Amino acid sequence: MVMQGRELNTSDIEGICGFLQAHPEWNRTRLSRELCELWDWRNAAGRLKDMAARTLLLKLERAGCIALPARQRPSANARRNLHIAPVLAPEEPISSPLRELQPLAVSIAKPGTPDARLVQGLLAHEHYLGARNSVGENLRYLVRDRFGRPVACALFGSAAWKCADRDAFIGWDRTIRERNLQHLTNNTRFLIPRWVRVPHLASHVLGLIARRIRADWQEKYGHPVHALETFVERSRFQGTCYRAANWQRLGKTCGRTRNDRNNTIRVGIKDVYLHALTPDFRKELCAP
Repeated sequence: MVMQGRELNTSDIEGICGFLQAHPEWNRTRLSRELCELWDWRNAAGRLKDMAARTLLLKLERAGCIALPARQRPSANARRNLHIAPVLAPEEPISSPLRELQPLAVSIAKPGTPDARLVQGLLAHEHYLGARNSVGENLRYLVRDRFGRPVACALFGSAAWKCADRDAFIGWDRTIRERNLQHLTNNTRFLIPRWVRVPHLASHVLGLIARRIRADWQEKYGHPVHALETFVERSRFQGTCYRAANWQRLGKTCGRTRNDRNNTIRVGIKDVYLHALTPDFRKELCAP
């Protein structure tokens, strides 16, 4: 089987079982880190892929292949938005023409910084999906106008494991997709706060981020991304800002999630968009 981009055989599973039995006192966090050390499982920048290892262990447990120690505390996902401070709206809406707010400043909201807390507050209380704890490679952007006021934020993270219309457009088969998925990133959150009413701002922000994200990804993770994807919920949005920013609609999802192994979970249908960052993105994404 292939999980988190790693091919596992019977001996690998047996080795993981032995590893777990040899260290029953370790919690899940330490197990994932030590497993990365054992496998020397690192990203292109040399950092341990401990979150990928943790997800791999959880998938193996759900598949009945291993038994993990009990959680020592509840999952953070269940309470992720409960204690995030909201961002206070200004007394007056920001409704100037875009030219009066320029130049916009796009910055990476690094973990643990005031900007990161600001992005969390905006997403938790202003985005309909709320904030999320990102697993794997990701970047958070905060956008301010020339007066220093936050006017937008965006989160890019791991690409969807598979998507029929996207994979056909790129030319991926399963083997190539699993090998090169890290070179594609998913815009999982994009927010213009409700008090910001500036025509053309959203598409302009998407363009600013698209022009820098390859270099930002290279600096943080030691490899670039060659294209961006996103999934727009059709019942809520029309995808206008993505089309205006030269994103291409590829098709739509079938209303299932990646956890729907029995074809019983139904979710909203989403339009699939992709934005190429280089002219040869297909060649780069399909490289052997």
